[in-house]
Amino acid sequence: MSIPIEPFQHTLRKTVSCCGVGLHSGRTVNLSIKPAPVNNGIRFFRTDMPAKMHVQAHMDKVVDTQLATTLGNGHFKVSTTEHLMAALQGFGIDNADVELDSAEVPIMDGSAEPFFQLLKVTGKMKQNGLRKVLRITRSIHYQDGDKSLTISPYNGFKVTGEICFDDTLIKKQRYTFDLSVDRFGEEIARARTFGYVEQVEELWANGLALGSSLENVIAIHWNRKSVLNEDGLRYHDEFIRHKVLDLLGDLALLGCPVLGHVESYKAGHAQHLGLMQAIAASPNCWEVVVMKKNGSHAVLNKIAARSQSASNMVMPFFNSKPLAAAVSAA
Repeated sequence: MSIPIEPFQHTLRKTVSCCGVGLHSGRTVNLSIKPAPVNNGIRFFRTDMPAKMHVQAHMDKVVDTQLATTLGNGHFKVSTTEHLMAALQGFGIDNADVELDSAEVPIMDGSAEPFFQLLKVTGKMKQNGLRKVLRITRSIHYQDGDKSLTISPYNGFKVTGEICFDDTLIKKQRYTFDLSVDRFGEEIARARTFGYVEQVEELWANGLALGSSLENVIAIHWNRKSVLNEDGLRYHDEFIRHKVLDLLGDLALLGCPVLGHVESYKAGHAQHLGLMQAIAASPNCWEVVVMKKNGSHAVLNKIAARSQSASNMVMPFFNSKPLAAAVSAA
């Protein structure tokens, strides 16, 4: 079966760096993304910490989902990881070490575009290792109040997102996206984070969002009919596109490419984690398969690892945690 995923793992050709501010701390952050060996995955290092420790970009390292996705290892935390993770996934990077000198990935312009452009400048390098892919074989549903996500079998990776707001500007928006490098760069990467003006003011009053400005956040006017940003919106439906961007970045914490169709309704970071936990708790609904090259096409290896123990060799974090909301397999 031919599938639209490159069979070999990739890393960067060379190190790239940038500097920005943390959205919540307001502090200057220096960040570098470095090449890494096969099966390394994505790792975050804090250069401002005394010991050279890292935190792996895996779902079991998520310690907070309020306002952003935060990873931790018991010694330090790295927050606002989702936009960088989305850029790495969108560009097709499997292995990289990320170094930063603060507790927060810089917000840049509020989207994944600056990180995506850095990756395009350096390019990616094919490695000898074949990719392991999480292939969904039966639908998995996660429900949290009026928010929900479902992942179903699909020959590729597709996301359909929907949001509903009680205002004139956003209202109801829906967007479907099939992941590819070209489509990510054209349709998703530039979509910025957003919020109501009074929400930002409340965050400021509580010592949060100190680095936010009209340079990195879409500020929705008090009248709910327009935005305060002089340049307006980058897409007419930028709000749902950014939600899809966040979902892509969070689901990258599964640790490998996914073959499936994710449908999201009003979901945020907490629900994204809930879906990943639901996947981990449903080993009869997925299999781990190894890619291989067959002429000009990428195909799935006939030897599929269906068992929990075999899957743990690829994704050892698949030891499910108690779920806070309802999970079902259809």
